[in-house]
Amino acid sequence: MLFKRVYTIAVVLLFAFHAQAAYILLPMDEVQKNHLKAYGIAYWTLERDVEVTWLLNYRGGAFMMKYAESIERECRLRGVSCEVIADGQSTAILSEIADPAVNMDAVRLQKAPRIAVYSPKNKLPWDDAVTLVLTYAEIPYDVVYDEEVIGGVLPTYDWLHLHHEDFTGQYGKFWGSYRNQQWYVEDVRAQEAMAAKLGFNKVSMLKLAVAHKIRDFVMGGGFLFAMCSAPDSYDVALAAENVDICDVMFDGDPMQPDAQEQLDFSKTFAFKDFRISVNPAEYEISSIDIDTRAHQRAVKQETDFFVLFDFSAKWDWIPTMLTQNHTRIVHGFMGQTTAFRKETVKSSALIMGENRELGEVRYLHGEYGKGTWTFLGGHDPEDYSHFVGDPPTDLNLYPNSPGYRLILNNILFPAAKKEKHKT
Repeated sequence: MLFKRVYTIAVVLLFAFHAQAAYILLPMDEVQKNHLKAYGIAYWTLERDVEVTWLLNYRGGAFMMKYAESIERECRLRGVSCEVIADGQSTAILSEIADPAVNMDAVRLQKAPRIAVYSPKNKLPWDDAVTLVLTYAEIPYDVVYDEEVIGGVLPTYDWLHLHHEDFTGQYGKFWGSYRNQQWYVEDVRAQEAMAAKLGFNKVSMLKLAVAHKIRDFVMGGGFLFAMCSAPDSYDVALAAENVDICDVMFDGDPMQPDAQEQLDFSKTFAFKDFRISVNPAEYEISSIDIDTRAHQRAVKQETDFFVLFDFSAKWDWIPTMLTQNHTRIVHGFMGQTTAFRKETVKSSALIMGENRELGEVRYLHGEYGKGTWTFLGGHDPEDYSHFVGDPPTDLNLYPNSPGYRLILNNILFPAAKKEKHKT
């Protein structure tokens, strides 16, 4: 009888607690068991028309939303650490954040962004860090490529990702090492067939048209995120408009002798004063990248880091949002484009992460028209030197990856309004 009474009291107290428990907090500091899936919970919540508050610089960039049993249950199912807090506690948190003396702010996320990933339909022997983490975090996305982009699909999306792509029409500069490999031969065939289908004489012409569609998407208010060779090749393609920078093995005729002198850096998003690689056998597109193969990086894997800048959350809320993390120091990782030479970065671009000692810029952001772009160097944040044919990274082994968090910051960025929110 006593046991039943104690049990009844416990149940009553539990219901009373949940009646007062008005919010769920997803901590994003070291307490969080799975940072990456926590972003998925935030996205899942937005999909159900529940507003999420992103607490910038509070406990590693925590998320807070109105309490619902379904959200708490989803956190448990996905292994995401969550705290059920009362209405008074949420008010106290927002009051603490609003204090002018602390570098914190609160941004309201109101709508799940529609996500597109620019990726070829044929299978290539490498993976994509963004699609890996989107899948792991259980965030939905659509795959689009040249035909869809030329067809005008981009304005139906909020956010576009570009990964290991070569917008110059030189097939990733893989000719020197892989021209006899079946995957390379098939990729060239598929790219040429698509160019012909869409009415272009050369693959480079198709890729430039795609680059212009992407530029217009950003100008109209879209959010662009690019990694690895995409930032490098994209800006090179824009600068080389109406200039033939492809050698005969890429497009059937020699490159323009004065191609370098004809580049127009005013057309690029992020980079200036770079030199294009004129050697068709060189696995490099331009001097934007610090060439790891030429041993120009005086750093070893165990000491390869870059530092995220610390911005004013109340005044510079966009870069603050994009750099949310549980650490300011991130392990470096290589790619076809590993790091951006600082001297090639335009003054209009905002540097958000760099290795100052090496003069390497790793993380960049900027505005174009009504939209924004963000560029991140390297191929895979948890695979230091990913090679062609290597297996994809198992993110179950890296649920708290700081590098992958940078990608997911960008995915949630479009959910916030452009104007700053007051708490």
